[in-house]
Amino acid sequence: MSVEELFDKLYNCLVDLDKDCVLDNVIKLLDMGVKALDIVLGPMSKAMEEIGRLYEEGEYFIAELMEAADIFKEAMKILEPRLRLEAKSMAQGRKRLRIVLATVKGDIHDIGKTLVGVMLQAAGHEVIDLGVDVDAEKIIDAIIKYKPQIIGLSALLSTTARYMRVIIEELEKNGLREKVKVLVGGAATTREFAEKIGADGWAPNAIEAVKLVNKIAEEYIDA
Repeated sequence: MSVEELFDKLYNCLVDLDKDCVLDNVIKLLDMGVKALDIVLGPMSKAMEEIGRLYEEGEYFIAELMEAADIFKEAMKILEPRLRLEAKSMAQGRKRLRIVLATVKGDIHDIGKTLVGVMLQAAGHEVIDLGVDVDAEKIIDAIIKYKPQIIGLSALLSTTARYMRVIIEELEKNGLREKVKVLVGGAATTREFAEKIGADGWAPNAIEAVKLVNKIAEEYIDA
């Protein structure tokens, strides 16, 4: 079976919530020399986006979202060691930054955020993960406590992504907006959305998120 065929099979297995099939195909792809990043950012991420769409259309429910997340996490246990190795090459010559990550209020999806966190840590940055369903108050408390240079906000659903604007507005009200860069991501976000809500940056996937953070890190070095 070719890599493309295994990618298709992996995608379908994850959408169908077939755990054994997902793990089996992840191992097969790694054994064929396929990069862990390509597996995660390809069929696995696309499958999670489809699952999110099925949820928003009422075909899947919270139970299916949670089952998909559990399957993804099991696959990540296999993929994470390879991901860390692949990400290390992106870290050279960078200033270490402190980054707070959170999936915003109303959203329990943490796959993309978790992957970004793994990649950022592998690239040498310090990551504080606040988890899912995080409101503006928790973000503000984290900024005061940890003094990060960057806040990374994630949302899978369009209904919850709108809360990112609320967080930015609350940062402004509390005099904290100028102290941190606000980056957003997740299936429900776009570059245009990020600009509209006043975020400092947007990344479509974990690789681009690491590149964006590393670019900001260079600005700190030059400053």
